[in-house]
Amino acid sequence: MASSIPKTSWADDVDELEPKNEDFFDENGIRTVIEYSLNDEGKKVKITRRIKRILQKSIVEHTVAERQKWAKFGAEKGSKAGPDRATTTVGENVSLKLSAGNKAGESEAAPEETVKTQLTRAGAGKVVCRLCKGEHFTAKCPYKDTLAGLETTDTGAGAGDDDSHEPAALPSLGASSGGKYVPPSMRGPGGTRTAGPPGAGGNRDDLPTLRVTNISEDTQENDLRDLLGRFGRVVRVYIGRDRETGAGKGFAFVSFEDRAAAQKAIDKVHGMGYDNLILSVQWSRE
Repeated sequence: MASSIPKTSWADDVDELEPKNEDFFDENGIRTVIEYSLNDEGKKVKITRRIKRILQKSIVEHTVAERQKWAKFGAEKGSKAGPDRATTTVGENVSLKLSAGNKAGESEAAPEETVKTQLTRAGAGKVVCRLCKGEHFTAKCPYKDTLAGLETTDTGAGAGDDDSHEPAALPSLGASSGGKYVPPSMRGPGGTRTAGPPGAGGNRDDLPTLRVTNISEDTQENDLRDLLGRFGRVVRVYIGRDRETGAGKGFAFVSFEDRAAAQKAIDKVHGMGYDNLILSVQWSRE
């Protein structure tokens, strides 16, 4: 009885042998990777990839360069340097450039400039501050706190009387003959300084006041009251702050009710460490 087993050709046996993947470099330094795999239809396909490496030098931080030389540890211990292509995908380096200004803050100034331009085109003239006569709006005048009483001294006369009444408004600034500013509570006739009754608001300049410097930006009025209040009653505390940010400028004025208590505060607090800084306490009128 003849055998029913079909005979196979030697060519079929050769086709069943799985070819090996190839990886080599040519004379131009181009890497060629040849792989064989099966596609979705079950057919054997040949995949050829050619890779050209270009060396690029870049300046990086010293710590970054040192970190690249670290030996691998854990599951990657003993592996060669650099990322493993089988588990890591290397993307492009994205450089982040930080600008000093904020685009949102720059756009806020645009409406004011637009209003000035529209007023100029309409023939209304320049924008003039009513207090200091500068080319800006009165609400944004940097001297509005000092010159607040200037606007209220106008008599309300016609526009033609501006030149005649402008010199009369100058004494309301409280400038004495010596050129020193006089607060409204202590102004007399002609803007001269008056003594004022004891205990009133006009005697603040007569209080023993200390100038405290080298304080941190985060120091508040209550902090200085707690620090200096143990030597005597503190009447007033003023901390110099930035108008825009509100951060402290590093100095403050503290007024005591008793001069002996102020002198004791100087002896005890001057040169003392506070909030990681060395305080300097002196008389404010030395």
